[in-house]
Amino acid sequence: MTAGVAMDESGLLDEGARGELLHLARHTLDEYLTYKRMPSYRPERAKLKSRQGAFVSLHRGSTLRGCIGQIVPDRELHRIVADCAVSAATEDTRFPPITAVELSSLTIEISVLTPPRRVTDPSEIEVGRHGIIVSRGYRRGLLLPQVATQYGWDREAFLSQTCRKAGLPESAWKEPDTVVESFEAQVFSEAQPGAS
Repeated sequence: MTAGVAMDESGLLDEGARGELLHLARHTLDEYLTYKRMPSYRPERAKLKSRQGAFVSLHRGSTLRGCIGQIVPDRELHRIVADCAVSAATEDTRFPPITAVELSSLTIEISVLTPPRRVTDPSEIEVGRHGIIVSRGYRRGLLLPQVATQYGWDREAFLSQTCRKAGLPESAWKEPDTVVESFEAQVFSEAQPGAS
């Protein structure tokens, strides 16, 4: 399944690359949750060696079970996805850690990000296309593009909820000392639990 595809075509991963990333995420989780080790991996496709930010979300049915990502592409995409998959399973403090037994009931979703850009006019944000980052001082909140669509939010609600996630007042996005950035994402997931 693919959603949220509004990025420049040159930045998109083809079906083979998407499948390879999903397979990598599941293989990494299986290896880590079973044996507590990260598998060695050499990507088949050049695109997976590019530097792009990504998020990995784990779902049981329609319920989120863990989500961790990295905006700054400080290493290759395949490495970020593998690391974020493990972090989503073991370090998302909103949920108890995922077990190896539970893994087969979960679906993996990956969001590959474009670099964030500063928003000077909130009307530039398109719900369903853009994700948002709101920051002020040491507080920072991020919501992926698909979140607004899932909850049926309009632009203002999306901005307000991102402020809330940052621990800021919901109207903080209107204030001059708040930085609002947007990004796009190519979002894709496994067709069914336990299989990529």
